[in-house]
Amino acid sequence: MRRVKLGSSELEVPVICLGTMTWGQQNTEREAHEQLSYAVERGVNFLDTGEMYSVPTREQTQGSTERIIGSWVSNHSREAIIIAGKVTGPSPKQWIPPRRSPPQPAATTRMDRESIRAAVHGSLKRMCTDYIDLMELHWPERYVGTMFGAFRYDRAKEHDDVISFDEQVEAVCELIDEGKIREWGLSNETSFGVCSFVEAANRLGRKHPVSIQNDFSFLDRSFEPELAETCAPRNHNLGFLVYGALAGGTLAGKYLDANPADARHTLWPTFQPRYHCALSRHAAAGYADIASRHGLHPATLALAWTYSREYVASTIIGATKMPQLKSCIDALDVSLSEEILEEIEQLHSLCPNPNKAARAISPGFVKDVRLGI
Repeated sequence: MRRVKLGSSELEVPVICLGTMTWGQQNTEREAHEQLSYAVERGVNFLDTGEMYSVPTREQTQGSTERIIGSWVSNHSREAIIIAGKVTGPSPKQWIPPRRSPPQPAATTRMDRESIRAAVHGSLKRMCTDYIDLMELHWPERYVGTMFGAFRYDRAKEHDDVISFDEQVEAVCELIDEGKIREWGLSNETSFGVCSFVEAANRLGRKHPVSIQNDFSFLDRSFEPELAETCAPRNHNLGFLVYGALAGGTLAGKYLDANPADARHTLWPTFQPRYHCALSRHAAAGYADIASRHGLHPATLALAWTYSREYVASTIIGATKMPQLKSCIDALDVSLSEEILEEIEQLHSLCPNPNKAARAISPGFVKDVRLGI
C-alpha cells in the first residue's frame, strides 16, 4: 500500500482511508471489526470517523461508531492505526453536547474553545485512546455557500455570531500541546476558510492545518478549479482527503435498475440527496456505461480515477459488505487508459458537477438533457 506524507505534517498515511460512518447503524460491531482487521492486513490502517457518527446521525446511535472503534482498539495495538476524528460544526442536534466530556448543556454544537475541547475529550473516551492522530473541524462555524450540495453564496445568510478563526486555532493547538491530538485539519472548507485559518495560525505562532476533507467524485469536481491551488504543496500544503468518491453508492451502479432495499439512499432518501437526485443518477448511468464498455465495474472506474488524481492524498472508502471493501481496495491496482480518461472528461463537460447543480435544475430538464447514454 502506497503511503504519503499528509500535507506539512509528519503523518504518513496510506492513499486509501477506511470510512466508518455506517458502523453502529448499517453495520454491527462484529462486521465493523471484520472490516477493520481486513483493512489493516491490506495496509489500510487509516480510519476516518467523527463524533456525530453513525449516520444519519440520530440520538439512539450518535457516538456508536467511535465506541466500536474503541472496542477494537482495546484488544489491538493503538499504534497499528491512524485515527482521523471530527468535531461537529454548528448543528441543532441537541443530544450531541451532553455526550461530550465534560457534558455541555448547550442546545447547539459550536466551534468555540470549550466545545472543541469537550468534543475531543468525548471522542477520546469513546475510542479508548489517549490521543487522536488528526482532528478535523467537520464543517465551518460560519455560513458558506458550497457545503453539502449547495452551489451559491447568498449574502442574506451571513450572520455575525461566529466564533473567530483565532479562537478555533488556539483551541485545537492547545490540545496538540497537551498531547491529545497530533495534527489538525479542516473539512467542507473553502479557499477563503483555508487561507483565513493559515493566516490565524501565522498570527498566533501556531501549527497550520495539514489536511482538508471535501466531497469529490465524478459528480462533484469543484475542488479542481481553485481549492487545488490553495492546498498545493507550494502554497498552503494541505493534504486532500476525499469523501463521497462513490456518491453513497450511486457511482457504484447500485441504483441503475432499482433501489436495493438495504441501500443507504433507499433506507434514508432524504439523507445526502445530492448523491441521488435525478441529474446525479443520470450522469452516473453515463459513467457506468463507460465502465461497461471497457470491462470495468462502475465502482472500480470511479475509484481508480480518484486514486489517480495528483492532488488527492487519500481517498475515504466506505462499505457495508466485505466484498465491497475488497473491491474498493483492489481498484488501487487498476490503471485507466488515455482513452477512458478522455471519455470521462467528455462526459464531465456535458454534465459538470451534477451534485452542485441539482437544486437549480427541474426534474423535467433531466429528461431532456443528452449525455450520450
